[in-house]
Order: sequence, then C-alpha cells, then structure tokens
Amino acid sequence: MSKQKLSSVLGTTGLSRRRFVQGLAAGGAALSMPSVLNTAWAKEKQLATTATGMAPVLRGTDFHLVIDETMVNYTGKPCVATTINGSIPAPILRWREGDTITIRVTNKMKVSTSIHWHGIILPYQMDGVPGVSFNGIPAGETFTYQFKVEQSGTYWYHSHTGFQEQTGMYGAIIVDPAKGDRHRVDRDYVVQLSDWTDEDPMDVFAKLKKMSDYYNFSQPTVSDFFSDVSDKGLDSALSKRRMWNEMRMNPTDLADISAYTYTFLMNGTNPASNWTGLFKPGEKIRLRFVDSGTQSFFDVRIPGLKMTVIHVDGQDIEPVTVDEFRFGPGETYDVIVEPKDQPYTIFAQAMDRTGFARGTLAPKAGMQAEVPALDKIEWLTMRDMMGNMAGDNSMQGMAGMAGMGHNMSANAPKNAVHVRHASTEYGPSVDMRVNMPRTNLDDPGVGLRNNGRRVLTYDDIRSIDKTPDPRDGGRDIELHLTGNMERYTWSLDGLEFGKSTPVRFRHNERLRVILHNDTMMTHPMHMHGMWSDQTDENGNFMARRHTISVQPAQRVTFLVTADALGSWAWHCHLLYHMDAGMFRQIVVA
Repeated sequence: MSKQKLSSVLGTTGLSRRRFVQGLAAGGAALSMPSVLNTAWAKEKQLATTATGMAPVLRGTDFHLVIDETMVNYTGKPCVATTINGSIPAPILRWREGDTITIRVTNKMKVSTSIHWHGIILPYQMDGVPGVSFNGIPAGETFTYQFKVEQSGTYWYHSHTGFQEQTGMYGAIIVDPAKGDRHRVDRDYVVQLSDWTDEDPMDVFAKLKKMSDYYNFSQPTVSDFFSDVSDKGLDSALSKRRMWNEMRMNPTDLADISAYTYTFLMNGTNPASNWTGLFKPGEKIRLRFVDSGTQSFFDVRIPGLKMTVIHVDGQDIEPVTVDEFRFGPGETYDVIVEPKDQPYTIFAQAMDRTGFARGTLAPKAGMQAEVPALDKIEWLTMRDMMGNMAGDNSMQGMAGMAGMGHNMSANAPKNAVHVRHASTEYGPSVDMRVNMPRTNLDDPGVGLRNNGRRVLTYDDIRSIDKTPDPRDGGRDIELHLTGNMERYTWSLDGLEFGKSTPVRFRHNERLRVILHNDTMMTHPMHMHGMWSDQTDENGNFMARRHTISVQPAQRVTFLVTADALGSWAWHCHLLYHMDAGMFRQIVVA
C-alpha cells in the first residue's frame, strides 16, 4: 500500500495513523507467523498463544469451556489475554431453540471469573453476574450452567467479572429456530467487532479518573474557530467557544477511549490482518454483526453493497435496506447482502472517527477492495446537549446550559417533555441535567446525519412478531442516566451503584420504563433477564430489545413484563461506565 493510499485510508488524525502503521509493521506480521520471540515470551510466562481470526463453531447441547490466560500480539507488543478455549473471539456456540443446554466452565486462572449469556432468557441463577445472580467461578473450579433455550437468533456471551471482557473474553451465540429460519441464505458469517488495548485496563480506568479526556486528541482547534468565524461570524464563533469553555465540556468527546490506545478488531483480527469471508458470485450471505466493544460504538457499511437489516437483538424485524448502521456494545444486527463477482470492504469505523475495524468479502482468498477514509469528526450539536430546548445553532440555549441544569422552560417548544430531576441529581456526581429532552427515534446520531448515505435509525426497527403481552404499563419507573465528566463518575439518578438500592418489580406486572439521558454521551443500556419492548413517542410497540442505546439529551420508553423471578443486573454496557457506577440491581418478587 502506497503512502498516499495509506494517508487517504487513515484520514488526518496523526495518532490514529501512527497506531495503524504500527499495526501494519508489527501487529500484522506478528499474527501471521509463528514468531520465535513470541514463542519464547510465551514460554517464559508459561502461557499458550491465542488463536485469532476465525472462532471455532461448537454445536450440540453439551459444551466444555476453559477460561485461561494466553498470549496475544496485535501491535508488536506481546500481551496477556483472557480467553475461552484459547481463542479470540471465543468459540461460536450454535444451539437449537427448545433444547436444554449444559455448559461446564472451568476456570484455570488464579482469579475468579464468570460468563454472562447476553440476551438469553434463563433462570437468574444461570445469568452469570457475580454478586447479583451467583458468586462467580473461583480459581481452579468448574461451574455448570444449564437452562432450556426458549428463543432463537443472534446473541453473544462474555465475562461479567472485572475487565476480563476488555482483555478478550467474548464470543457469539447462534440459536437456530425450531421451525426453521424465515431467511434462506447460501452462506452465514459472524462478524464480531471489539476493541483491544495493550494497556492494563485498570491503568486505562485510572487515567480516565484523573483526566476524563486523556485519550481524546480531537480537541477544538484554532482552525476550527476560524472556520466558525467564516461560517457564522465572529460574534457567534466567540459565543460558541465561550459557552463550551464555561460548561467545561468538550464537543468532540464522543468516546472516552480512542485509537490512541485501542486497536479495533473484526473477528479477532486487526485492520492490517484483514479478516476475509469468501463467497461465490450470486450467493445470498447473512452477516451476523455483534458489537463486543468494551467502550466502542461502530458505524458499519460495505461500500458498493446495500445491506438489508433483517434481525436486531435476536428478533426478526421488517427488512430495511440501508447503506450504514450504528450499533453499540451489547447490540446485535443481522444483515443480508448479495455481492457481485468482486471484493468488498466491511468497514466499521469508531463513532469518534479515530480508527476502524475492517475485513473483506471476496470471491477468492487474497483479494481486497479499497478501504475508505475515516469520516470527518463532527461536534455535538446544541440539540445533543439540550434536547428540545433549542435548534442546533442556538447560542441562547447554550447560555442556559452554562448554568448546568437551570430551569429553561421559558424557551421550550410546545411539544417539549417537561421533566423533574431527583434530588440526588443535585450533587457532585452530576455535571449537567437536561430539562427538555428529545423523544424522536429517527435520528441516526452525531456523525451520521445528512452524510449522503441511507442510515438506519431506531425508528426503522420494527419486530415482525408482536409482543406476547399487549398490556400497557401499570406503573412508570423513570431513571436518569447521569455523570460527571471531570470526575469520571457515572450513575443513575446521580447515585453510583454502591450508593443505590435495588429497583423492585412485582412478579408478572407490566411496567413502563423511561430512560432519560442527562449526559452528552450515548449509553447502551442492558436489562438482564427480561425483554425490553421499545415503544414510539405515542406508546405504540416497535421492537423487542435487550440493549437500547440512549443518545445525548434523549428520552426513550419501553415496556417490561416482570416474568423473571430473582435478582438481575441493569447497566450501561460501556464497561468503564458500568464499573464507574452506572449499574442497578433489579429484584423481581
């Protein structure tokens, strides 16, 4: 690849370019050969090497999974990974709806571990959350999970202990329908996206606690200011910069962790190694996308190829043909593509536009297609900060925001949702409050608006099968997603998990749940054990979900049937946010 071509691929972010070149020079080579240095290092540490690139498929009803530490090398630096059966990703588990599954998990590490079956409806004792549903799997011991599979679709599994998920402990699940699949395809691939850091995740977390924008090098620049002057005039540009400074917030802080430390992976391979799925011209291919990112939203497209989205979070949806979709950690999206006799790049750029994962669909091994340049980083808008308070260019609304939660109802539009904030939101753990959130679901999010491509939105996602519980919510439960960026604390209603009490559901009641985002970041919220029946602004059922991403200054609503007795976890699936406190326990009794 020429320097000129490489520059077009990587865009203009120097740090991103440097890390990618490191991957080309070292990581790709290290992965593609049995390096003497890698082998010696592994022997010194008494570790096996990690298999990457294509997870093995395990089928049946009886499984044995072994968790251990093994060595991996993505950037030229050997590191210790946490793996299941020695591979990243872990083996793909292929089940059948209606079967009873037995999974023996042996922990060969010196620390405790766990496995959570994300999106799978099962008894709470089998859910795999230490301290909530079981005690974890101690070092040297085996735990047996057993449950009947009552659903079908694409799901995944991962550790729910510490930062083990960040260090490689995740895999995909495919549950085949008992009555046959609605969609007949010629080929079926899992495309599992993730993020890897050579750093100890505890060190990453410590850096964020000390300086929340430690990994954000996309700060507003002098050239940005003069661009604003050219577009909007000097007064408006000065007002815009002044207000951001007074709020002590960064309009480009879309992700806490960037490609400065992250290498983005597709099926366990870095961009240089280029995971490839083969096909024959004329075939219909199903791609099962799984976002296993610890902290990363991905925007996925296949240039030159339309994607028909058929399946979201394990549920068949009314097919929607798009050029691109965004999904967050925990979400799964299945698409069907029909490639011609040529290679195509599967391009998954991080939401903060600092890096990407990529792979190839090709009729022959070794073929590659052009890799697009990263899109330009876009700033958060006033609507992202204030919801329905004002339009994207409102300096008046921005001045109100500088007061951090002052009542701004005087300027509210007629259709604004007025809200109340819990008294616990007025404390050191909360640095902003949105008084008039937006409720629209037709927004693809910052960086995807009006980009010239057909982008999927939540408003497009409609389950084919209707909810089995037609009842409306008997009572409302409202939680606000809160945080303080300077302190790097994340919470619900201003209370970190350790300061909170459980949310209590009455067995078999139907509830209306409201999530209100008072932060400037998007949070993928995952409720364990029960389906979340997302509704539109008028309360009409849209789709069954297990993970719902809530954009900045947005308010979403879903219905829940509390049909699962026991103790369950409910949290943001950005792992560092969860660890910092955006977590609650649900008790159904």
